[in-house]
Amino acid sequence: MRHLFRYLGHRLYTTWATFWFVLPFVVTYPWQWWLGRTPASYPALHRIYSGWARFSIALWGVPIEEIHEEAGPLPSPCVYVANHGSYIDIMLMFKTIPGYLNMMGKHSLAKVPLWGPLFGKVYITVDRASAVSRGRALVAARQGLAAGRSIAIFAEGRISPTPGRALLPFQDGAFQLAIAAGVPIVPVGMPLNHLFMPDVKGSLRVRYHRLKIVFHPAISTAGLTAADVPALKARVAALLTADFLPEGAEKPGPSTWR
Repeated sequence: MRHLFRYLGHRLYTTWATFWFVLPFVVTYPWQWWLGRTPASYPALHRIYSGWARFSIALWGVPIEEIHEEAGPLPSPCVYVANHGSYIDIMLMFKTIPGYLNMMGKHSLAKVPLWGPLFGKVYITVDRASAVSRGRALVAARQGLAAGRSIAIFAEGRISPTPGRALLPFQDGAFQLAIAAGVPIVPVGMPLNHLFMPDVKGSLRVRYHRLKIVFHPAISTAGLTAADVPALKARVAALLTADFLPEGAEKPGPSTWR
């Protein structure tokens, strides 16, 4: 009986979370479409997405522990380098990072019906298997930084199969970008997102669980060169690995009614 109640609770909460994720998109889509017509309106469209993230997460009812290890405002512009464990990582960053944030995501996001083309306009999509796509993405990101727009990058390149336990090897791009643009790197740890929404192929699972996001002190890239990328990657990886918690060491398994 205990398994049955847990199974029903998981299904009901997944339905609740999905409803409050989809509803704001449907209600605001006409404004999204209108604002997505011209680049001058993209900052306003980002504000809609930030509001969408704040609204949905509030309705999910999950507590969020937001930690800033350095007092004062976040540096701007900068490169936020985050671990990637769940599809809600983008939402949590949109909720907690102020300003007109840029985001680098995989090219498949631009193929999501209705929302995807808008994401591809406002943010940067990249096919990491294509050197040409990677090059174009870094050029676009550097142009954004030059205009004062910070960018968030998941340096692992994809969702880790072992989130909360081990990081995938970092790609060089985020670190090369920060060094070339002369802007600081802000490591961002999100050690529990996968417990709320684990990445499971062919299945949508949502589990009520607290969230945590840690903004580490900015790391200056002044005077660094491409030769410093390996050490910089190792330094950021060590910080994000230190954010892992015992409760996040395993992804939640499937719920069953017996």
